Amino acid sequence: MKNKIKTVWSKRFKGKTSKSFQRIGSSINVDKRLYEQDIFASTVHTQMLIKQKIIPTNEGKKIINGLKKIKSLIDNNKFVFEEKYEDIHLNIEKKLFQIIGPAAGFMHTARSRNDQVVTDFKLWVKASTQDILKDISSVMRAIVKKAEKNIDTVMPGFTHLKNAQPISFAHYLLAYYEMLKRDKKRFENNLNLLDESPLGSAALSGTSYKIDRNYTAKKMGFKKATDNSIDSVSDRDFAIDFLYAAAVCAMHLSRLAEDFIILNSDAYKLIEFNDSVLTGSSIMPQKKNPDPAELIRGRVGINYGKLNSILTIMKGLPMSYFKDMQDDKALVFDGHDTLRDSLTMSYELINNLKVSKDRMHKMANQGFTTATDFADYLVKEKNLSFRESYGISSSLVDFAEKNKKTLDQVSLEELKKFYKNLDKNVLKIFNVRNSMNSKKSYGGTSSANIKKMIKKYKREIK
Repeated sequence: MKNKIKTVWSKRFKGKTSKSFQRIGSSINVDKRLYEQDIFASTVHTQMLIKQKIIPTNEGKKIINGLKKIKSLIDNNKFVFEEKYEDIHLNIEKKLFQIIGPAAGFMHTARSRNDQVVTDFKLWVKASTQDILKDISSVMRAIVKKAEKNIDTVMPGFTHLKNAQPISFAHYLLAYYEMLKRDKKRFENNLNLLDESPLGSAALSGTSYKIDRNYTAKKMGFKKATDNSIDSVSDRDFAIDFLYAAAVCAMHLSRLAEDFIILNSDAYKLIEFNDSVLTGSSIMPQKKNPDPAELIRGRVGINYGKLNSILTIMKGLPMSYFKDMQDDKALVFDGHDTLRDSLTMSYELINNLKVSKDRMHKMANQGFTTATDFADYLVKEKNLSFRESYGISSSLVDFAEKNKKTLDQVSLEELKKFYKNLDKNVLKIFNVRNSMNSKKSYGGTSSANIKKMIKKYKREIK
């Protein structure tokens, strides 16, 4: 029996497999991560074979009991994975022969490793996507919680990293909530697209056995069985979509991290972090560095690399299964692990963030951030065209800049030099908090809008 499963194809070959190819061609060190999915799918497949009377009931029950024992061994770190058996599928099959004897030979009836591996892989992506969705939701909840405490916190909104207009810090944070909400939808869309079972497609052409693919699909939690056996074994779109969603999500987290690094810098000093998410310097005693943010920013490159790699692997493959696909799992596993680490670090950063509210308010007054408000005032109250108002406001900015004043420091008498028909009411528009709260259009930065959005987000993210 040992010789029979040294390799399942050994009778067709003469001589031993090259040691270097055995090492390179073996995937067990990677795909052993699929053991739960492999045992689950094999159990369901065996149940179907029994139901369809394709294999004897007694032999099928032995297989199922043997698979339970193998899972227990792996769960308790008592299973030895062997490189010579190449992958998770043959390692489990080899052990099954040792436990139950010849009855193990019935398990692989009406399937191939081609449909077996893609079934396992889809099951893993489904389960792991649910974990990522939970992690994204945790970050989103942390954002909402921090935003709720900063609805009235005024900060400068930036374009080109230059002060642009006064905004609420809560509004700024909630922009990332929206990004993460789209990330969730991308992962959820992939779950819908991959929710078809490939099991029963066999090598590529299906099987002559009277199997019940709908039974196995439902048992494993898929909506239906796939419609084309060739596409079933050659499809890795779900892996590409997973890595794409992971790359976009990592990019959003990288942008958040970059913002945090800038706002935390000595040049801005708008936010601080608790020491638990900071590191020091080996030579400079004063340093407190936001290393987690820098790691998030750097690791997006790993997520991009995994996506680019799988696209390159798949781009020139003829139809059906090829050994090239062996590396798909390592790419997805690494992409998954990297993203989850970035989500964890993002959650920690947000929870440990402290806002320098006075500094934010002071900086919001710098850079003539209410210049647009003055132009809008002239349009609404004095019936000027926006372009004419824009020109008047530009001249005012030139004056303030030359005289080293912020716009709220310009007197009414000085304002009248640029437009005569003004009264003291115009002075209110140069208050940065008034400016922020005047943006009441849907999706704008006013406190009233933000309060409504936070209520909405809380309902969404329960």
